[in-house]
Amino acid sequence: MSRTLIARPLAAAAFAAFGDVIEAAGTADKIINQGLCGRFHDRARLDFGTGRAGISIFDAVPRTLPHRLDLLERHPEGSQTFVPMHTNPWLVIVAPDAGGIPGTPLAFLAAPGQAVNLHRGTWHGVLTPLHAPGLFAVIDRIGAGANLEEYPLTDPWIVTA
Repeated sequence: MSRTLIARPLAAAAFAAFGDVIEAAGTADKIINQGLCGRFHDRARLDFGTGRAGISIFDAVPRTLPHRLDLLERHPEGSQTFVPMHTNPWLVIVAPDAGGIPGTPLAFLAAPGQAVNLHRGTWHGVLTPLHAPGLFAVIDRIGAGANLEEYPLTDPWIVTA
């Protein structure tokens, strides 16, 4: 049996419990480079227990909607930031913690120009681009020790828009 989850547009207020929405929205905090560049300053809280921040490139296979959500994961030792290297919408799935396991998930459609920083320990779905290319710059913890917990869902969700 599967359950239906409707993805809604990604918005900072609705996503705040899980992480930061990173985008160039509103007025720039600073104008730099001889007046030719707006700086939207300090838009995400990176948080690492130990280790250091690293930047990796992920190349994910695009998925389609409806999407079958059957696995959630989290990173207890550090936040994880996904910055698309394309201008396509993509799917972000998160869930609250319910006593050490994922609670009811929420799905968001990230618009072109939106990135996310998942707070440390946030349950989330796997990287889910909806179009090729599935290229993302990912900023996360690099260091010794396990930083991945996976939770397979025996009763999957079907995500639609």
